[in-house]
Amino acid sequence: MALLAYLKSLFILQLLMGFVFVVSGLIINFIQLCTCVLWPFNKQLYRRINCRLAYSLWSQLVMLLEWWSGTDCTLYTDQATVDKFGTEHAIIILNHNFEIDFLCGWTMCERYGILGSSKVLAKHELLKVPLIGWTWYFLEIVFCKRKWEEDRKTVFSGLDRLKDYPEYMWFLLYCEGTRFTEQKHQISMQIAESKGLPKLKYHLLPRTKGFTTTLQCLKGTVTAVYDVTLNFKDNQTPTLLGIVNGKKYKADLSVRRFSVEEIPDDEKECANWLHKLYQEKDALQEHYSKEGKFPGPTIIPPRRPWTLLNFLFWATLLLSPLINFACGVAVSGSPLLIIVVEHLDFCPPSIAIRRLIGVTEVKKTGSSYGNQEAKKQN
Repeated sequence: MALLAYLKSLFILQLLMGFVFVVSGLIINFIQLCTCVLWPFNKQLYRRINCRLAYSLWSQLVMLLEWWSGTDCTLYTDQATVDKFGTEHAIIILNHNFEIDFLCGWTMCERYGILGSSKVLAKHELLKVPLIGWTWYFLEIVFCKRKWEEDRKTVFSGLDRLKDYPEYMWFLLYCEGTRFTEQKHQISMQIAESKGLPKLKYHLLPRTKGFTTTLQCLKGTVTAVYDVTLNFKDNQTPTLLGIVNGKKYKADLSVRRFSVEEIPDDEKECANWLHKLYQEKDALQEHYSKEGKFPGPTIIPPRRPWTLLNFLFWATLLLSPLINFACGVAVSGSPLLIIVVEHLDFCPPSIAIRRLIGVTEVKKTGSSYGNQEAKKQN
């Protein structure tokens, strides 16, 4: 075990994995670009192809969580709810406390066969992130600037396009709008007090507009809302860098299913329903803090081999010629050529992976939530 942990920590192995992810991602993005010619003639075929292309990229990140780090994911829910997974369009409400919360969500999507068709209401800045943002663009992900007057038309039209999506999709919403930090929490609770709303201990005050708009636009398409509350055993603070280094975490997810018919149609009542939901999520986190687990039965969905096989396919395809080329350069004996090749082959992947990790880091991301000084500077 110690030897395996040491191998996982080797920078050269991490760099090679990064090389595979970046180069395969660029190939996938190019293929996605080529599929655009299908859109005017067969929109649904375009979508099905892009779902599978996206799966080929996202599953490499899921592979890191499942097979490289060996992170465990346990569901706290009933079998009737699990039986619905992957068989209906649904809205997912997930707390935004951890750097890898999205990765845990993707893992559940993969295990129930909907990773490629998963959607999210994403901040517009992510569109500029190489590979991630570009892949999302071809997947018709809805981007927003978190300024409703600017977002209204974009969000409504983006959601309206998804009504006839041919693959079952889970549409992820971070209703808190930004990742939880103590500073943001203090500001959020001041807002809650000013509005006469109950204070939350483990969450920010949810922003209701995104949820009510998404539900309104997708009603008739989505049949359920899944409330997912995530936490980690032993007060772990997981990071994407920790996953890359092979560190194992233990994730627990409490999942509750609500039929769309249970949720009020009126916008104000729907907003009140969401506030009540977050009070219940807070109670679940309080229970977890005291008991070290969520209430209810547990289900551990088995990991599937496809993420590992997909990565091995790309690794074989891309590393074999790279290794042969590197051997040829080494045999040439030219120090200058060796240095040039090393920089050309490994610097771009290293920078891209660092950018991806930086996007997930709590201290470097998130909005200027309630921060008047930051808003003035922006």
